[in-house]
Amino acid sequence: MLKMFLAITASIGTVIINLVRTTLYILKTAQKNLECSAQKYIKPVVLRFVSKVKHFKRKTKKTKIKESSRLELPFMLKGFGIGFLACFLFVFVPYSIYSWFKLLPSPEGLAKAVPPLPTQILDSKGRLLFEVYQDKKSEPVKLDQVPDHFKNALIAVEDSKFYSHPGVDLKGLIRAAYQSIAKDNLQGGSTITQQLVKNVLLSPERTVSRKLKEGVLSILAERIYTKDQILEMYINNIPFGGVAIGAQAAADKYFGKDISELDIAESAMLAGLPGAPTSYSPILDLESAKKRQLYVLQRMVDQGYLTQEQMDTENNKTLHFYDQGIYIRAPHFVSYVIEQLKDKYGERMLYKGGLKIYTSLDLDLQDQVDQILEEEISKNGKKLYISNGAALVIDVENSSILAYQGSVDYFKDSWGSFDVVRAPRQPGSSIKPVTYSLALSNGFTAASIINDGPVRYTTKGSAPYSPVNYDGRFHGNVSLRQALANSYNIPAVKIAAVLGADKVKEQGRKLGLRSWEGIDNYGLSITLGGVEVSLLELTNVYATFARGGVAKELNSIVRIEQSDGQVLFASKETSGERVLTPEVSYILSHILSDNNARQPAFGVNNNLSIPGYTVAVKTGTTDNKRDNWTLGYTPSFAVGVWVGNNNNTVMNQTLASGLSGAAPIWNKITTYMLKNTAYNRQDFLMPDGIYVMVDKNCNGKSEVFVKSQKYPLSLCQPIDNNKAKNEKKRAETPKTIDRSDF
Repeated sequence: MLKMFLAITASIGTVIINLVRTTLYILKTAQKNLECSAQKYIKPVVLRFVSKVKHFKRKTKKTKIKESSRLELPFMLKGFGIGFLACFLFVFVPYSIYSWFKLLPSPEGLAKAVPPLPTQILDSKGRLLFEVYQDKKSEPVKLDQVPDHFKNALIAVEDSKFYSHPGVDLKGLIRAAYQSIAKDNLQGGSTITQQLVKNVLLSPERTVSRKLKEGVLSILAERIYTKDQILEMYINNIPFGGVAIGAQAAADKYFGKDISELDIAESAMLAGLPGAPTSYSPILDLESAKKRQLYVLQRMVDQGYLTQEQMDTENNKTLHFYDQGIYIRAPHFVSYVIEQLKDKYGERMLYKGGLKIYTSLDLDLQDQVDQILEEEISKNGKKLYISNGAALVIDVENSSILAYQGSVDYFKDSWGSFDVVRAPRQPGSSIKPVTYSLALSNGFTAASIINDGPVRYTTKGSAPYSPVNYDGRFHGNVSLRQALANSYNIPAVKIAAVLGADKVKEQGRKLGLRSWEGIDNYGLSITLGGVEVSLLELTNVYATFARGGVAKELNSIVRIEQSDGQVLFASKETSGERVLTPEVSYILSHILSDNNARQPAFGVNNNLSIPGYTVAVKTGTTDNKRDNWTLGYTPSFAVGVWVGNNNNTVMNQTLASGLSGAAPIWNKITTYMLKNTAYNRQDFLMPDGIYVMVDKNCNGKSEVFVKSQKYPLSLCQPIDNNKAKNEKKRAETPKTIDRSDF
């Protein structure tokens, strides 16, 4: 390649020399001597060149240099030099310039470049819950939204000749170079246009090549865009420190304001940041930030934007900076929504798509639930040995989540961020309505009699199982209503044994317990809470009862809008799936809202009743009191509450119960819903298929039945002749009490 380059260069040089000589000769002599002159000059040159090549090939043989050859070398060198210069000037230089320009990004990319936009997660009324972004947060604004004093401050400190230079300020570059070299005071000397080009189109390395590209692109950009367009792009793309890209994000980060609300002092503070966002950060070094602010204000005075008096006034203002802690409302709910968005749209769309996610959450209610949970845990937690709690509120009609509190304090060290709403826990007796809904769908009635007496179940390969009640007593013959209302264990197990544990499992799955789909290690204890569920699932099961037996998937996202305002997703009202008849649902709700029926176990005045309102409710406490639940509903909403300890330590064995743990929290949330929101419909409408039987022979006792069912002739309680004997036997035989109740 080198030999070829040398040969081509020498040839080009020779041709150029002879062309020049021939041209001169033509100008001096007549046309008739052209041929002779050509022979005289061209032929010797060619012959000498050929001779020189042959001489070069004679590697082993030396020849004596003749006098005539002494004249050839200077001539050849002269031809080579001229050819090399011509190649450099007319081939290499143009090609290099062309290649350099070809590799430059197009200045049109300034307008096309869209900074990553944060996704906003909002409540049902459009109030911000959280902003999702990966590395940087940007919120573009139009130039007319930016106050003049902010624009003036930015121009004064960054580029005072912005509206007069062609993209590059030569005097500024020379001054910056002098300061950097002579006084060791490193300065950029870049115009606003150059800074924009550098941040949007070029890499950040500090090299001569990059600086040259920056200057060329800035000049080209000024020929494409107006000054105002460039200033708007600059305001939206320049970094202001931390994750804030652009002035709007900076105004929100440092002052919690929209950029249009900034005053002169705040504008001067922010305008000083792009020069060195970390060094001048008011969060990291307020003293340096104030000095920088004063410098910006002085520049505004120098440029005629402010008077000295105005500068003094603004400089003496006290600035109130926004809390730099993580801004997030309803954090467990936000995490739940983010997981759904990742599954549906992927991380790139979530972190950079600038989506607006309108959720079903009611922030006012959420704050109230948060406050109630915190107050009750603080008041009773120490004496009950309870450190944590969770709560969920669901809109019955559309199955949307209204409030979602995953722990008593999301920011609690080590365990606060753990979401108990979605955590699998044993539900205790709060799962019993699943079994009773199956019983009422398969021939049992609210008046069906179940004997609450000793029973023993044996399974091959397993130890015998003898369920006991929470109070250790046997209650003899009880109706299904009494058994469920008082949460007796033995009747629930007997019903599950008749129906089949596998049928109970399938009933739970149909009602919405998706986590039960893959389980296979269970027995009759499934009806007492032996299989784990989440508060999220179980509260939705209770919402299914409130909905008259129609199961619906939970809904947390109402609408999703793209950054351009186009609707990407809108939730649609679904009819759901009927899993219970309206009549069975009504009877179940009638029993769970019967305060009189539950009196033997819970007493008259308790946290399960709300005077003046009809509310269905059920409690549950697990073995050794590790989990305590209360779930209830009206036709409008369902509320689920759990309390306990994340490390699974037991609660107070004496004081903690269904009435003292979760129930007070449930009561306060439900009362707030009934008295302070639009969710105050409380009456369960009786379906046409319900028959109310009143037995005058039993003191006017009444009961509700499905019309198509066979109901008893009498509602009087049959006498259990074995009750006294069973109680005596129980008293003589100490037993380990199964606490899986309440």
